[in-house]
Amino acid sequence: MDIKFVNVLILGFGFMFVFTSFQTMGNIEKTLLVSIHDDDPTFNGDGYTSLAVIYATFALFNWFAPSFIAFTGPRTAMVVGALTYTFFMVTFLFPSTWLLYVASALLGAGAAITWTGQGSFLARCSDSGNISRNSGIFWALLQCSMFFGNLFVYYQFQNKDHIDSQTRSLVIGVLIGVAVLGVIFLATLRYVPDNSTVDTELRQPQTPWDSARVAFRSAGQLFMTRDMLLLSMAFLYTGFELSFFSGVYGPSIGFTKKISDTPKEIMGLAGICIGVGEVFGGSLFGILASKTTRFGRDPIVIAGYFIHMVAFLLIFFNLPDSAPFNDTDDISFFDPPRTWIALLCAFLLGLGDACFNTQIYSMLGGVFVKNSVGAFALFKFTQSVAAAISFFYSSHLGLRAQLGILVVFGTIGAACFCIVEWAAKRRAREESKDVSEISASISSLDK
Repeated sequence: MDIKFVNVLILGFGFMFVFTSFQTMGNIEKTLLVSIHDDDPTFNGDGYTSLAVIYATFALFNWFAPSFIAFTGPRTAMVVGALTYTFFMVTFLFPSTWLLYVASALLGAGAAITWTGQGSFLARCSDSGNISRNSGIFWALLQCSMFFGNLFVYYQFQNKDHIDSQTRSLVIGVLIGVAVLGVIFLATLRYVPDNSTVDTELRQPQTPWDSARVAFRSAGQLFMTRDMLLLSMAFLYTGFELSFFSGVYGPSIGFTKKISDTPKEIMGLAGICIGVGEVFGGSLFGILASKTTRFGRDPIVIAGYFIHMVAFLLIFFNLPDSAPFNDTDDISFFDPPRTWIALLCAFLLGLGDACFNTQIYSMLGGVFVKNSVGAFALFKFTQSVAAAISFFYSSHLGLRAQLGILVVFGTIGAACFCIVEWAAKRRAREESKDVSEISASISSLDK
């Protein structure tokens, strides 16, 4: 089997295990920390604030990630970054407000080098003919983390209105073990030569310091291009909706007391449904990549946009405005709130997210292959800025205001992505036409 494809599979499994740990924790962190505070009033850590710190430092360190990877290479960067995820999980065994926020900041820095390294390594293992397939396969494996982690949480949180210390310790211990398994997978990745500098117009650097400086400068130059500025609007939207489905929607269900006698276990089922939607979308665009890419990336992104708009409308009718904050007896338009609608919306959130992210990965790994490290760093920078902003306002804005923000940025982001995709198609047609004319000229000269 092709070593590059084997690397894609190992990469997917490594991220699946690491993010089985982290995404599960992100989904339950707000609820978990509330239960810790109930047992120990001196602990005042807040889940939304912790996630905001993670994504704020994530955004900041994305500017330095290309330089770090220039020193270490993407494989080492991903292993180092994955260890920060593991440390973050360990701190939940020793509840401390200051330690929570320090670990959150450290995780943000680790996430920057992890995701930039992942994007660079995926581009190294791909070409224009298989980048969509590889992106879909990686995304499907990654999002299996939503399924397995939340299935475990569902069984552990069954019939529990309060998450006791014993249950918390068991859940955290298992998540730590799974994260360590992911680190081991990433450590087994095989070396693949860099393909991003073959056609670059920049002078080849001679030292690691030159590599770091050039990587930083080229990322800044790329950010100011028309295509990247337009794509940034799509990146922003993925950050807003990422924070919503990974850290706000689950607790909003768990805090809505009228949705079920045991709403906390419904929160776990919602996480599973998000994972099923993500895996289904990633698998669809991976296995059927040759068919779906025939029509371009824009139809898939447009489909994801409409899927999300339907989900937001149903959530608006189903959950109360006060749901993100704490336990509430409030209702929205449906009385009582429907469990099946909450789970359907979770599936739609995951499916729409897969539509956006698989096509963004495909574009960055294909259209921007000459500077894939910088392109993926800018993607994660912009996405994490939006996620940090979202988690900050999640503590203050009601559910309906948050949904309104998602609708506005979703509309703008989808439109901007399509503009860039149409421009890329136009350039590809022009290049193909030029090649055909040159081939015809050479043939006529031969005759």
